[in-house]
Amino acid sequence: MAFEEKRAWMMALVAVGAYATYVALLLGRAGDAPLTAVPYAATLLWTVTGAILASIALHIAVSIVSPEGANERDERDRQINRIGEQIGQSFVVVGGVAALGMALAEWDHFWIANVIYLCFVLSAVVGSIAKIVAYRRGFQSW
Repeated sequence: MAFEEKRAWMMALVAVGAYATYVALLLGRAGDAPLTAVPYAATLLWTVTGAILASIALHIAVSIVSPEGANERDERDRQINRIGEQIGQSFVVVGGVAALGMALAEWDHFWIANVIYLCFVLSAVVGSIAKIVAYRRGFQSW
């Protein structure tokens, strides 16, 4: 398995794990109260920070355990990365447009922040899946 494919797997798993942790903590604190009444900002920031640190730690650990190819990227790796990033970034755009619409409609900050967070997670996961599929099955270059 190429090191860049391992990196894509790590990103997808960390993103899903961090978001699942965030949702579990948020729902656990909500109880019978509406979600908009639950303090979410610190939990969101801590799970994002934890995901970043976990991703860095996993990258270092995998680089130590399996150093072959850790610092090497060929043209195929660069193309797959570019395609995967382009596919994933579409969710950042969707999240930005959705957040803009929600802000213009004067929705609660809770929903705006959570839509943005969800779209960042979807961007990481879908982009990673696109990269994994490209490594496993090849990709169509336009």
